[in-house]
Amino acid sequence: MNTGRSLLFFVIPAAALLAACATAGKRNAPENIIPADSAAFRYEGRFDITSASAPVIIWQGSRIYADFKGEKLDLLFGHAEGRNFFNISVDGEKSVIGLKPGETARAGWPRPLKPGRHSLELFKRSEASAGTAVFLGIELAPGKKALKPRPPAYKLTMLFFGDSITAGACSEDGAADQWEDRSTHNNALSYAALTAAAFRADYHNIAISGMGISAGYTKLRAGQAWDRLYPRADSPRADLKTWTPQLIFINYGENDSSFTRGKGLPFPEDFAAGYQELVRNIRAAWPEARIVLLRGGMYGGSQSPELGEVWKNAASDLEAADPGINRYVFEHWSENHPRAADHRALAGELTAWLKQQGFMETYR
Repeated sequence: MNTGRSLLFFVIPAAALLAACATAGKRNAPENIIPADSAAFRYEGRFDITSASAPVIIWQGSRIYADFKGEKLDLLFGHAEGRNFFNISVDGEKSVIGLKPGETARAGWPRPLKPGRHSLELFKRSEASAGTAVFLGIELAPGKKALKPRPPAYKLTMLFFGDSITAGACSEDGAADQWEDRSTHNNALSYAALTAAAFRADYHNIAISGMGISAGYTKLRAGQAWDRLYPRADSPRADLKTWTPQLIFINYGENDSSFTRGKGLPFPEDFAAGYQELVRNIRAAWPEARIVLLRGGMYGGSQSPELGEVWKNAASDLEAADPGINRYVFEHWSENHPRAADHRALAGELTAWLKQQGFMETYR
């Protein structure tokens, strides 16, 4: 999984890029311009594909794959909103690209490419609530073509719901959390991505920083966001039938605890009801999935006695009513948002616990 660090910006005038992409689907278009709707691309994640030729990359952990030939690679982007950062990998070599808000951008692979076949992975490291970007395709050297990537060797599918902990916010920060430069927020280093990688799982991440069940640092609540295409309450609903998770992880409560504690407010009385309603709605959407209820990763989620007691009772009721539900409480936690080392510890815990569960026999 790509965790590259060097940050590069490449922007060209809008007219030139739009003209190139507009001709990509025509018979006389240069074959080296590969539009986003080409069969050479494989998309993994929750994308807005209203326009197949201009899909919107929304959620952290979303991935685009393609193979290509030649000694040149430019990634072509359309309209970008907010702050967007991507890990890009070519044949295992890694870098990071950032998109400035605007209409179009061209990100060129910064290292020499040898002749022959290459493999591309584009991974959205920054979270959905920070920004979204349209993907238009790639441009190769003249006369070169893109090829379908080799089929993935996934053994199962995993879906993670959560907040900033699950999103991987601040995972590459220093001593203090910072939110001005999202280039240090790398979902590829999150416990969610690392756990999925440990089981060779296809992986979706629907997590929003600051969000809680009943209270939090954002007005959006988990019950309003889990099935949406974008991280907004007024977003169209996602088509949940296009991809089926086999394991679903749900990790909420940190923001309900820390927000109310910081404001001197009592813990939300309706947390348990809202939490159980969310889990039941997720169960209704995917009746065959195994659901794992998670708690912890930071102080509030791990150490809050108010959350701990309410969550324990709510989770126990859900487990008793549904044999396909289990729970796990992380032992490791951090005062600040988890850094890469913290995420490795969290993923190590969860991976070890999963390997001990009988329901995982199906996926070995």
